[in-house]
Formats: sequence, structure tokens, C-alpha cells
Amino acid sequence: MQEKKTVLTYAGLKDLEDELQELKVVRRKDVAEKIKEARGQGDLSENAEYDAAKEEQAEIEARIVQLEKMLRNAEVIDEEEIKTDSISLGGSVRLWDVEFEEEVKYLIVGSAEADPTNGKISNESPLGSALLGRKEGETVEVDAPDGIILYKVLEITTNNSNNSKNDTN
Repeated sequence: MQEKKTVLTYAGLKDLEDELQELKVVRRKDVAEKIKEARGQGDLSENAEYDAAKEEQAEIEARIVQLEKMLRNAEVIDEEEIKTDSISLGGSVRLWDVEFEEEVKYLIVGSAEADPTNGKISNESPLGSALLGRKEGETVEVDAPDGIILYKVLEITTNNSNNSKNDTN
């Protein structure tokens, strides 16, 4: 069975590589020291610090395996090739939320990078998948748990650009 590709921007790739480096170089060493100190306290059968350190070690090792798998299967979005004629992975979009009458801006990323509180939505989310392929001026219906939400696409840009492709004023 083929492993799922992890779609990342260059920034997302760097973040995952940095996290992996931090886990391998710093956190592994820290938890090994905690285990060593806890062992020095004697009886391990009733040693809460030892149990906590071993649990932390297991979590770190699991995250390392997860990150290595993600990086091994990474497909990096070439930000130079992102088109602004329609919404695509790696692109930014400015929308008008019809219900709340407010403007919102999102970067469409792969699920590994998604962080909605910071404006990064997954291409696999209801909103992200509804937006893919849409063009400026279109109204998009998103089937959300609370019902249908309407957005109007105001502008499509690349993550690197601050100017609209139509900015000729």
C-alpha cells in the first residue's frame, strides 16, 4: 500500500525539519537526562518521575517517526508555479463572509500545515475543498456543520505577493 503524500509549502517543510531536529538533538537528550536522574532515586516501581519521563520519551519517539514519515513522503508546492487565475494549493485567497459581512484571508495548505487560527486552512477541510478551483468574483457555498456558509472570492494571490494580479491602479 502506497503511503499518503504530505503536501507542504517550503515554509511548512522547514518547520517540520526544524521540529525534527529539535526533537532528535535537544528533547531526546533532555528526556534521557530525566530518566537517568529518576533511576538514581532507587525503586522504579513507585517512581512517578521515571514513569513520566518514559512516557515523554515514548511521545517524542512517536513524533520523530511521524515526522520522518511525513518528510519522506513530502510533496513540496513550488510557489513559483502557483497560478492566480483560480484558487489552488499554496495560494492565498481573500474572501467576503456573506453572513458576518466581514473580509477573511486564508492560505490553502496541506493538512500537515493547517492552522486555522493563523489563517492556514487545509485543502481537505470543507472550506478548503470548496474553494479549490474557484475564481475571483465567484460565490462559494460551504456545507458546514452549522449549515451552508456563503463566501465571495475577492482576490487570489500567491503567498509571496501582496499585490493583486489586477493591481493596475
